[in-house]
Amino acid sequence: MGGCLSKPKPVEVKVELTLLDKEKEADVMSPNGKASPFSDSRPNGALGHGSDEDASATFRPSHKPRDYVEATVCHVKDLENGQMREVDLGTGRALLIKEHGEFSAIGHKCPHYGAPLVKGVLSKGRIRCPWHGACFNIATGDIEDFPGLDSLPIFQVRVEKDRVIIRANKQALQTQRRTQAMSKCSAVINSSTGFSHVLIIGAGPAGLVCAETLRQEGFTDRIVMVTMDKHLPFDRPKLSKSLESTAEQLRLRSAEFLQTHDIELLTEKEVVTVDVKAKTVTFQDGFKMEYRKLLIATGSKPKPLNYIGKDVENVFHPRNPEDANSIARLANNKNAVIVGTSFIGMEVAAALTDKAHSVSVIGREVIPFRKVFGEKVGKAIMKLFETNRVKFYMLNEVSEMRGHHGQLKEVVLKSGKVLRADVCVIGAGSGPATAFLKQSGVHMDSKGFITVTKTMQTNVEGVFAGGDVVTFPLSLRNNKKANIPHWQMAHVHGRVAALNMMGRPTEVKTVPYFWSAMFGKSIRYAGYGDGFDDVVIQGDLDDLKFVAFYTKSEEVVAVASMNYDPIVSRVAEVFGSGKTIRKRDVETGDMSWLIDKGSQ
Repeated sequence: MGGCLSKPKPVEVKVELTLLDKEKEADVMSPNGKASPFSDSRPNGALGHGSDEDASATFRPSHKPRDYVEATVCHVKDLENGQMREVDLGTGRALLIKEHGEFSAIGHKCPHYGAPLVKGVLSKGRIRCPWHGACFNIATGDIEDFPGLDSLPIFQVRVEKDRVIIRANKQALQTQRRTQAMSKCSAVINSSTGFSHVLIIGAGPAGLVCAETLRQEGFTDRIVMVTMDKHLPFDRPKLSKSLESTAEQLRLRSAEFLQTHDIELLTEKEVVTVDVKAKTVTFQDGFKMEYRKLLIATGSKPKPLNYIGKDVENVFHPRNPEDANSIARLANNKNAVIVGTSFIGMEVAAALTDKAHSVSVIGREVIPFRKVFGEKVGKAIMKLFETNRVKFYMLNEVSEMRGHHGQLKEVVLKSGKVLRADVCVIGAGSGPATAFLKQSGVHMDSKGFITVTKTMQTNVEGVFAGGDVVTFPLSLRNNKKANIPHWQMAHVHGRVAALNMMGRPTEVKTVPYFWSAMFGKSIRYAGYGDGFDDVVIQGDLDDLKFVAFYTKSEEVVAVASMNYDPIVSRVAEVFGSGKTIRKRDVETGDMSWLIDKGSQ
């Protein structure tokens, strides 16, 4: 993930030469800050960090021959340095990689959403997922950047008579994922005891990754995670894209998993005060809990809207699976109104078009996503929605929600327009859920965001914060304080907080990465484009096959794409290396450097 390695000095680089150039030298350090598995010489095919027998925690190998498969997958000269190939072992597939003259083999699917890693980006001992940017060490399979919780299985590779042979555990070939080994809690504690060595407020990705990282790194004291939700940690970004998914389908970890690894979860618990001097948290039900280390990762809450008719039913701020399921049910062959052109609002609108009789979107801006993607890309996305029967009412706001027998029937706009509505979804932005900290002594800015250092430390010793609730120094933008409410970023914050809780100095060093999905199409984004002053677009906006480079003062600061994988992941690698992409380098119109030459 980068640890606290110092950021290389920015140097100009021609994109054509950088994005897909095969790495020509082995770094002494790998991205996780440890000695590179490639820095010492090994014979071709040697495996750097043990074998699949000792690297996987998702299964317990019995060392019986029938549990393994062995296959010749190619000739030693079939792959050049820097190339990858998905290979079939009969009972499953693996990703074969050749870098610096050595072969390695790992799982071929990203454990996050199953993306084919052969289409990803290979660079300096790790591979980056083409869909959402997660990174994995090719020697260990360990996840080094997010999103996602699991790592990849690794497989034995050897070369005999110029033949490349892979030996793999059959179960690992099927699961395509590996949970890193975790320690157990050694303290004997009654679950009703009002003390936890680490207390985590919030069970989103920041909280969950923090808890798992502590166990992975050998922490053996008590960990308690509390949440206002009644559910186990779940994949919140899917809520607005897959409205009919159940809580079980969305969950990130099972109750058995948390119990096995001694991560206690208290559900439906709302924190009302934090006393940092007494190191005590008080809950709404009066229960108190003391802590030694605290992580605040309470996420965001919907921004309130002012309108008449707050008591009308079937108006939703989608926060949980029940909300999403109700929206889908109520919209079936009915009229749906979406208030706000946030990602959540627009994703819900897209998800409802094949269910609802009509879908209307109300927005305060002229064009959706203009502040994030720019006017041209925003217009192209708006056109996609209009083609799919979505009606926009822009430069507008809600004045009133009218009901009949308490059920929503009409949405009245400030323009006077009246829309038929059987269900309304409000996706008009959010703010940090930090009201309970007002008298705590934890420093917050004027908007309620908690200010933290690069180590996720607040102004209070032993109190950390992460995820949507924080502003932190973004190394990518010369340590500018930024709030980046991305799913991926929350994972990173959780890991960094955990390592620093354990006294292992680690700083946030990652490239912001997010995605959205509408009508079966995905848009991906990497970097930090806040305040961009121009957009350079390559490709065809009308066909929604394009790359948009966001520039500021002649420097590319962010990139977005549709139907051009893995360009966003490739540019993220360049950003992460500290190199600079200049505006003039992306204005040429030459798209040849977008073609992936590193895989077969």
